[in-house]
Amino acid sequence: MTDSRVRVVASGFSFLESPRWHDGRLWLSDLFTGLVHRLDPEGSVVDVCQLAGRPSGLGFVDGALLVVSMTDRRVLRWAGDALAVAADLSSLVDHPLNDLLVTPTGAFVGSFGFPLELSSPLASTGLWRVSRDGSVDLAATDLVFPNGMALSQDGTTLLVAETFASRITAFDVSARGSLSGRRTWARFDDAAAATVGDAIAGGAVLPDGIALDASGAVWVADAGGGGAMRVAPGGAVLDVVDLGELTAFAVTLGGPDLRTLYLCAGPPLGNGKTADRRDGVLLAVSVEVPGIDAGRL
Repeated sequence: MTDSRVRVVASGFSFLESPRWHDGRLWLSDLFTGLVHRLDPEGSVVDVCQLAGRPSGLGFVDGALLVVSMTDRRVLRWAGDALAVAADLSSLVDHPLNDLLVTPTGAFVGSFGFPLELSSPLASTGLWRVSRDGSVDLAATDLVFPNGMALSQDGTTLLVAETFASRITAFDVSARGSLSGRRTWARFDDAAAATVGDAIAGGAVLPDGIALDASGAVWVADAGGGGAMRVAPGGAVLDVVDLGELTAFAVTLGGPDLRTLYLCAGPPLGNGKTADRRDGVLLAVSVEVPGIDAGRL
């Protein structure tokens, strides 16, 4: 790895995603093993639960863990003993679900919108809102691979990374959780790619997981291969964490003082990733500006 600030926390994973700092511990999904892991304070990796539908987005509601089950397009709930269905989106969404963000009124869930293959034409899809009672409604449309999300400290602004549109989009959030006032928060490239392969080959920043800090800047995992970067509103790059040949796919701010940037990393997109490979790695970097307190939810 190129950046001397980066340290390896744990390795031997298939494909890490959706890191979350909660209750003094780091939680994360390993897609191809189907496992949700917890990193305990002493550094040990604990298996929390396993699902067949590939885990992705994670969140916490009333002490229970919510897990996106990607391929069967459901949100599952784990309260410590068994997985139960919290919301079923299988009749609403044709392609895998993706990331999840818990909010005071429920959760937002994104989806691929197309097969994640190099030859797949890019297409827009929706963002879904799951209420606390499990009901689902369409929150926004015309998003290109809605992925990582972040909610402002006051709960009034939602940021959504549109990976293959190379931008972060902002929405106003009402007290009831509805979205309005759509606008571009940061644009990394103006070129419109036609396929997944074109987007990767084009060299643009492809924002994947994101993490908001206390100053209003956002750490962005660049699935296009550029490591991670800290970005101000409007798109100015404030800092870059260079991972060399590795690619960052998700980030979060955690640690006791919320000043540890955790990065889920691995080989670049389009490398022929298979379920039997174990080249995913969890990295960490100390940063100056802390994350926001997600314990308000």
